[in-house]
Amino acid sequence: MGDAELVCWKCGASVSDETLPFARTAECRACRAELHVCRMCEFYDTTFAGACREPVAEPPSDKERANFCGYFRPRPGAFSPAGEEAARARAELDALFGGAAAPGAPEPTGPDPDGESDARRQLDRLFGGSDG
Repeated sequence: MGDAELVCWKCGASVSDETLPFARTAECRACRAELHVCRMCEFYDTTFAGACREPVAEPPSDKERANFCGYFRPRPGAFSPAGEEAARARAELDALFGGAAAPGAPEPTGPDPDGESDARRQLDRLFGGSDG
């Protein structure tokens, strides 16, 4: 596991005082989050089917609830602040779909006063839709 400290996947508090391997009922003392969960496991990876890199495991549907997975291995660095996770997801989407708007460009605000959205105008331009 290396020298990195184990922290709660939900709040980031240290859980290094918990006995390893985590019992299915182990909880974070700071936020009471269950610790034997997919989000705390080294195999947890949302880019894989079932969000699990372990090829034999049958991943539970709820990644934030305690489970009986025999392949569970707690991972240091399991905590990811919500804003950080959202920023990483946005960066991955931008990379996948060709980037975001230029820095400083205004965010889309929804329909124009005439009711036509920017997305609809772009689709019409792309596929030669009606002029309105």
